[in-house]
Amino acid sequence: MSLVQSMTKTSHVLQEPQLPSNPSVSIVMPVVERSQDVEAVYQAYASILAPLSVTFEFIIVIDGGNQIVLDSLEKLQGERHINIISLPYYFGESTALTVGFEQASGEIVITLPAYFQTIPEGIEHVMDRLQDGCDLVVTRRWPRIDTWLNRLQTRLFHALTNRLTGLALNDLGSGLRGMKRQVAKEVSIYGDLHRFLPLLAHQKGFRIAEIDIPQHSADGSQRLYRPGVYLRRILDLLTVVFLFKFTKKPLRFFGLIGSGLFASGFFVSSLLALEKIFGVTALADRPLLVLGVLLMVLGVQVGSIGLLGEIIIFTHARKLKDYSIRKFLR
Repeated sequence: MSLVQSMTKTSHVLQEPQLPSNPSVSIVMPVVERSQDVEAVYQAYASILAPLSVTFEFIIVIDGGNQIVLDSLEKLQGERHINIISLPYYFGESTALTVGFEQASGEIVITLPAYFQTIPEGIEHVMDRLQDGCDLVVTRRWPRIDTWLNRLQTRLFHALTNRLTGLALNDLGSGLRGMKRQVAKEVSIYGDLHRFLPLLAHQKGFRIAEIDIPQHSADGSQRLYRPGVYLRRILDLLTVVFLFKFTKKPLRFFGLIGSGLFASGFFVSSLLALEKIFGVTALADRPLLVLGVLLMVLGVQVGSIGLLGEIIIFTHARKLKDYSIRKFLR
């Protein structure tokens, strides 16, 4: 049994879903650490979707069984197109989204933050862009009205991300996204990789577009995090870069590092050996000799990790699927 299946079985459903048959749009709203008046958010987006010629469902996944949010949503239990799911523990936003994706039945899946981040009217622009043939539409909060510190953090983070991945995205932190059902089903997210969903989708060959949606006035507060948060995001970015470039080529990553370590150790050891041969100095009491040998041994070990990774990839190559099929032509 998979982790998500296990968590779904242990999840508490606030109400039995009474959703429209075969909705065309599924809206997944994870309620995690940051949330506002979830009912107000729901009402704002539902009022925009109601006049449109689409059938829709809202799937609100409450992480950690937030009782305050559950109480505030009690009045929505009679709504025809809403399904509220409560997870018993704090699993994180990636898990909440995954649970929502598994429950979604629409051909279009839209994710929303549980607070006003962009203006609600932006959901129409996302749906229109999906009709143009894109598989995943991400949004950029623009123009932004928050503080210069928020904008600086965003700019530096995305400059590093775009440099390492080769993409050109500007706001991975924007929670309003629209995608085809295939993207939601085939792209796996875990840990804190939810914000990197566009990068993981691009890796599988899905077509991505970014559009500008004005930032909501309620999203203008300054956000300054603890140093550990920034460190975790950098580590998450490095994880994505490794998955992005070396998932099926681990030897290229570990081999490059191992070769550099071995070459450095070999150079140091060779220089000391030449000094000994020509009588310049003795090798006794030379810490550099220990360092050189250590670097060579470490280089061999790191390279061996890459070789073992290649063997594992080779033996499981038929089971790995890092691509998507757009359509069959017969």
